[in-house]
Amino acid sequence: MPRFTLLLLCLLAPLAQADNHSHDLAYSLGVKLGERLRDEVPDLELQALLDGLRQAYRDEPLALDEQRIESLLAEHEAQLAKAPQRIEKAIAAEKRFLAQEKAKAGVRVLKNGVLMQELRAGKGPKPGPKSRIQVRYVGQLADGSQFDESQSPQWFRLDSVIAGWRSALLEMPVGAQWRLVIPSAEAYGEEGAGDLIAPYSPLVFELELLDTQD
Repeated sequence: MPRFTLLLLCLLAPLAQADNHSHDLAYSLGVKLGERLRDEVPDLELQALLDGLRQAYRDEPLALDEQRIESLLAEHEAQLAKAPQRIEKAIAAEKRFLAQEKAKAGVRVLKNGVLMQELRAGKGPKPGPKSRIQVRYVGQLADGSQFDESQSPQWFRLDSVIAGWRSALLEMPVGAQWRLVIPSAEAYGEEGAGDLIAPYSPLVFELELLDTQD
């Protein structure tokens, strides 16, 4: 190998290592920032985040004035400060609601804390863990507001529905209609489901099992 080529490779090796270190450091910082922001702001617009990061880092003109930025950040910090209180309040409200429902006449506790009240008896077969089920249902929140309803009978695979449904349907004969109260842990838990179902929301369903197929 020519002497000048060997010298060039020797000079470039530390530069390559430095480039790798710089890249890996930047990536690591991005990972930690992303993890924190994922928890704080689940619906964050990533492109706007990158634009703000790039403009501030390069000392470029910003798209928002300083007063607007400070106002938005102060509002965000205030919301974060209230988050633990909201969570505690939601958990306490769920416990009260489940206790009230459990005390009602005719209520039976199924697996994993699901509460069941028989509205109509069924005489058909019960689904298996991997069965397809045909159902008709209405879903409500604890305050009685409706968030979902089947306009016509719907088919689902039993292993694709929320855990609270599975617990009930495995014990439910075809033809039965039950009222179910499902703890949040057996529904959408601490994450909730978009704007419809808040975190730690118990769900109430009137569920009718019309058919099952293996």
